[in-house]
Amino acid sequence: MSKPRNSPRDAHTPDSGAPDSGTPESGIPDPDTPDPADRDGAPALPDAAALADLTQRLDRPVVLVGLMGVGKSTVGRRLSQCLGTPFVDADDEVVKAAQMSIPEIFDRFGEDYFRDGERRVIARLIEDNAGRPAVIATGGGAFADDETRALILERAIAVWLDAELDTLVARVARKNTRPLLTGKDPRKVLGELMERRNPAYAQAPIRVTSDTGPQSNGVARIIAALGDYLA
Repeated sequence: MSKPRNSPRDAHTPDSGAPDSGTPESGIPDPDTPDPADRDGAPALPDAAALADLTQRLDRPVVLVGLMGVGKSTVGRRLSQCLGTPFVDADDEVVKAAQMSIPEIFDRFGEDYFRDGERRVIARLIEDNAGRPAVIATGGGAFADDETRALILERAIAVWLDAELDTLVARVARKNTRPLLTGKDPRKVLGELMERRNPAYAQAPIRVTSDTGPQSNGVARIIAALGDYLA
């Protein structure tokens, strides 16, 4: 299936760290109970039949891209639960392959070495899920790499999760394991990364803006955007 690679379609998704009062304690949205549209204009979460139809129409993995702290892993897990597809986090797979943490890889071998390994891992994950629906979350720098971006655009559906700088700064403060921020001003680093990487992220055919609100609304927005893209 081919789609034009024009400007990304915009949607709006809430902060992945916000509580979701409309979701069961398991954290998995109930696809048999459609959600009402939220007051910020989120679409309703489709029922089980509509979700199954969308999943059947997906003939390639959905790859979430965007800056650190935007919520790719959290949103990706929930999206895969709704669609009933596998989920894989590329950063976790890099750690497994290297048998060391990402900060250790950066410290011992540098960013270029990490990006090379990341590129190979993402290529493997896309190959493993070729021709079938799956959700893959990537690291912040993955889609900024020319080779990795070309692979994702050719063989997957890229969804850019975007957020305001203030939102990202607040979120990254929750973790101290991000090597690009070690010993640096997060606002300055993130601002510079946005300036450098956003033109690459903008090549994704789907863009979803993340802010505060229930996670299920964000998943519903991505599902709606995927439905439009595949229409």
